[in-house]
Amino acid sequence: MSGPVPTLAALRESLQAITGEGRDRPVLPFGVAALDDRLGDHGLRRDALHEVSSRGAGWGDDAAALLFAAGIAARTTGQVLWVVRSRDLFAPGLYQAGLDPARVVYAEARDDAELLALLEEGLRHRALGAVVGEAKRVQMAQARRLQLAAEVGATPALLLRRPTRDGSDPATAPSSAVTRWRIAHAPSPPVPWGGLGRACWQVACVRQRGGDPFELLLEGCDETGRLALPAQLVDRPVAADRAPRRALG
Repeated sequence: MSGPVPTLAALRESLQAITGEGRDRPVLPFGVAALDDRLGDHGLRRDALHEVSSRGAGWGDDAAALLFAAGIAARTTGQVLWVVRSRDLFAPGLYQAGLDPARVVYAEARDDAELLALLEEGLRHRALGAVVGEAKRVQMAQARRLQLAAEVGATPALLLRRPTRDGSDPATAPSSAVTRWRIAHAPSPPVPWGGLGRACWQVACVRQRGGDPFELLLEGCDETGRLALPAQLVDRPVAADRAPRRALG
């Protein structure tokens, strides 16, 4: 004899138990309201895969994307596993983005398959602050494994991607990443003394679960790994924001 038919509410609860949707997730806020308020989780989920790519193939955009990821890792606690394919990371640069080299455990991989396997193993370790690595080619199934491992270990996975030689954008390929970012360098704000102001980045969240894409101009990571709104945007009079825009014709 068949049992009672489950109600719609019961079915929803069962689905949430399987997918994890609806439960509280550990979040790492950026600490910038203009950024956190645009994210569906009001920050980055700690138990998730996040992809970061540079807008262009030049070294300026590459450096901005790498330091963006380093700043996120810097704001976690514990050691950070950073898997590389070549020994080209500049430790003083990571330090300037808030990531103390003493916290970083480096691993060198022969190819993308080994790199992704090392990242997955680090995520399942449960004792790391974050895992970071750069891969050229990532299949949907491989990204899904990283996302599941991040959920198991409650550890953020930061996967760096670069535009390919044919100019294709890695942020448009299928992926199970919870957020996908595209970072580009931008002109530094003018300063009243000789030299350059703080580095600025064009930060675009091109995809996020539970939210819309957006783009912001931000000052790059400081020595604590934190971003900031450029001073001219913070101090801009309210009237400037309300100025009427000329219609495009």
